[in-house]
Amino acid sequence: MGKLSIPLSTLKLGQTSNVVHLDVKGLLRRRILDLGIVPGTILTCIGRAPAGDPIAYLVRGTVIALRSEDAGLISVEQI
Repeated sequence: MGKLSIPLSTLKLGQTSNVVHLDVKGLLRRRILDLGIVPGTILTCIGRAPAGDPIAYLVRGTVIALRSEDAGLISVEQI
């Protein structure tokens, strides 16, 4: 049995995960793919805005920020 997949938006500060599925469509999907977020990509949650949105992630050596709503469409497995 595999690990439990969770929405990327639920990662806590400092947690690292592996992308398993993208449930993103249209222009947002293109943006996510252009950022290098594809199945198998390792992401680390490195910060949150004071109100909790957006969330900063370390992806392939680059820091990106995603709205919680968008990050919720990306399924990950915690490492």
